[in-house]
Amino acid sequence: MLARPRTRPWTLLRFVLVGLTNTFTGLAVIYVCKWALSASDVAANLAGYAVGLTVSYILNARWTFVFRGRLNSSLGRFAVTVAIGYLANLAVVSVALHFGRINSYLAQAAGVVPYALVTYFGLKHYVFVDRCMPSSVSRTTDVGQIK
Repeated sequence: MLARPRTRPWTLLRFVLVGLTNTFTGLAVIYVCKWALSASDVAANLAGYAVGLTVSYILNARWTFVFRGRLNSSLGRFAVTVAIGYLANLAVVSVALHFGRINSYLAQAAGVVPYALVTYFGLKHYVFVDRCMPSSVSRTTDVGQIK
């Protein structure tokens, strides 16, 4: 079920800045792995993506969407959202390449749009939403103490 997030100013700008940060961090890791560690392209790419996604997860949770829940509670939802975003990206790139006969560089750029939209709205409305009871509702124990 999608929960309604609290409105925060500058959320979209913060999301873009985090995206740039995790992209450049991931690329830096890829390049260091290839250059300094002589890693293969696949191994370097895996390491770079792992670091980039970790940066994205932490910065989007704590800074972009100011999520106050436990980070491990949203990790599965984050993985699902990113996977759906990636599939949306792949679908656009594939259609552009195979049916639109678009230049592959332009097709890759076009794929960024659905990825960004899916991940932004998924993170905002599904992943980093505080799932606690409203403050007007409280739970009581058998002896009437508020928990």
